[in-house]
Amino acid sequence: MSEGISQPDRPQEMQGADHGAHADLFSKFDPLIQQREQLLAAGIEDPFSLVMEKVISPTRAICNGRDTILLGTYNYMGMTFDPDVIDAGVNALRDFGTGTTGSRVLNGTYQGHRDCEDALKEFYGMDHAMVFSTGYQANLGIISTIAGKGDYVVLDIDSHASIWDGCAMGKAEIVPFKHNDIEAMEKRLKRIPEGAGKLVVLEGVYSMLGDVAPLKEMVRVAKENGAMVLVDEAHSMGFIGENGRGVAEEQGVMDDVDFVIGTFSKSVGTVGGFCVSNHPKFEIMRLVCRPYVFTASLPPSVMATAATSIRKLMHGSNKRAHLWENSRTLHGGLKALGFALGTDTPQSAIIAVIMPDLERGAMMWEALLTEGLYVNLARPPATPANMTLLRCSLCAEHSEEEVQTILGMFERAGKAVGII
Repeated sequence: MSEGISQPDRPQEMQGADHGAHADLFSKFDPLIQQREQLLAAGIEDPFSLVMEKVISPTRAICNGRDTILLGTYNYMGMTFDPDVIDAGVNALRDFGTGTTGSRVLNGTYQGHRDCEDALKEFYGMDHAMVFSTGYQANLGIISTIAGKGDYVVLDIDSHASIWDGCAMGKAEIVPFKHNDIEAMEKRLKRIPEGAGKLVVLEGVYSMLGDVAPLKEMVRVAKENGAMVLVDEAHSMGFIGENGRGVAEEQGVMDDVDFVIGTFSKSVGTVGGFCVSNHPKFEIMRLVCRPYVFTASLPPSVMATAATSIRKLMHGSNKRAHLWENSRTLHGGLKALGFALGTDTPQSAIIAVIMPDLERGAMMWEALLTEGLYVNLARPPATPANMTLLRCSLCAEHSEEEVQTILGMFERAGKAVGII
């Protein structure tokens, strides 16, 4: 012990530590560990440790040695195996190597990063675009940088974890409101002190239930109350809206949205995140946004695949139409079989099938995997209202025959487990 610190002045916790009474920092996870062990003890395969031994196409893979239809990958537009996208990545890998080994503000900006940002500006028709290493970092960085101490962030209670984490990191006052409730949002905005900085954060499509936000009304209310608006279009980019720009485009409010956040890991088919904006001061974000400044930039091969994919999505109207057809067919078929679904009508490429509880949800997940179908098992606290969901993500590359096969698999598994 260093001189000048007498024993009685030390914190109680430190005094206890001398006698071997160490707190286990992992003890907070014990309920979850126990829940997982109970599922595995019941003979159910771990739903969160599935290994794909070989990926054959955007819609099929070998899982546990078996040909499996993929219905839980967010590969909405099926771009992961597009020949032009793959060729662009291979060429960039050969020409620029495997990585940048640096941050965007130092040595990590290659020609491909600028080209990808240009592709985003073309796609969205906006003045500024900024690429992040992941979609999570895009929300974390933009929200925490523009909304700091003394500012207010008004957000939907069902917002993605990256949005909540961005609020926490920026130390702004967080004001949540009931999911998709315009009136509740307006009440919260009106209570914020006059003159305070205000940011409203919304999502176009919410990833758990696949439901769409009433952006037209919400953006109007936000603007009437002097707030800036950020919309996360991660799950709508590529297939919602006339040009695939998302729910803001479809509902006619693109010009009123200050920031659009998105990801490359869904419709674009690779990895990374971005923010586009028309704000005249936006470029300063490159110097003040910590999750952008203090992390390595994406490899040139990833940038080349993203830019090529984004430009192809500009001409993806036929793919979008087929994806909507798939969504309507699967939603209608599951409803007819008697499954409880997250939305009354198909609103996106996500269809959530509500399970009675986690145990039967895991049993149903395993029964579907045995049938040769992979879906996501989603559980609390990630899900709203403590629901257990089987989340289906359709792809534009799923054929009509595959969708019918999927319905047959759901029927057999649902009857076997006693869900229907």
